[in-house]
Amino acid sequence: MSTRPVEEGMRVLRGGRERPSADREATANLLESAADGTAGVRVWVPPRQIAFGRRDTRASGYPDATAIAENAGFTPIERDVGGRAVPYTGDTLAFATAVPRTNDDERTGLDDGSVGINGGSVGIDDRYAWATGIVRTVLVDLGGDIEPGEPPASFCPGDHSIRVAAGGKLSGIAQRVRADAALVAGCLVVTRSDASELASIASPVYDALGVPFDPDSVGSVEAAGGSADHRTVARAVETAFVRALDRDGPDDEPSRDGRREIVRVGPEPW
Repeated sequence: MSTRPVEEGMRVLRGGRERPSADREATANLLESAADGTAGVRVWVPPRQIAFGRRDTRASGYPDATAIAENAGFTPIERDVGGRAVPYTGDTLAFATAVPRTNDDERTGLDDGSVGINGGSVGIDDRYAWATGIVRTVLVDLGGDIEPGEPPASFCPGDHSIRVAAGGKLSGIAQRVRADAALVAGCLVVTRSDASELASIASPVYDALGVPFDPDSVGSVEAAGGSADHRTVARAVETAFVRALDRDGPDDEPSRDGRREIVRVGPEPW
């Protein structure tokens, strides 16, 4: 799926903030910038937390689930999109890309395959397919044997997941859509150790929520045969999204060249 080149510039956020609320604010600012016409990309390691979806907060076991999270050192937060709880261990990668929208974005059957950049019209499913395709291509290029979908009883089950081939889920994608901008975001489990820790906290949390979960359903890029280096994976995902949004821009790393701007929002763990 192609995109129109960015005309209003692009913002690339790097690094994270210690408190989940402050870290979420940085991603929210990315969406606000997109509403003003500046697309954005962020790939980072969020602080240790569990992001609960709206359905989780309505479950009778939600207070128990948040207590389990806090006792294990995970800050419970409530995210703006649906889906189920997603643990971030302090080692899990997250990615987000924000794009401007126009009032007619939800039309489908486009000839140009745009994703809502600079007046392009596109539906929510097209953005999902676009983002999922980019992440899959990156992971394959990094040596991963992966496929779309997820095993039964996986964390944050959804239609836009990526798994180790015949193995565990390693990435899920969600979307927040406003009239003026859209944010496509997801999680990415890089290492086997991260997958193990994610499963160990998700198991009691999901049990408290009354949601089926199989600890063996969690995969990782490493388990798929890909890179286990967080920086390598993060930069590859970042570069892929930047180039997809700005296919007529420079091919080298983003810089303060007036077209792509790197904004440091906090330290990086590598």
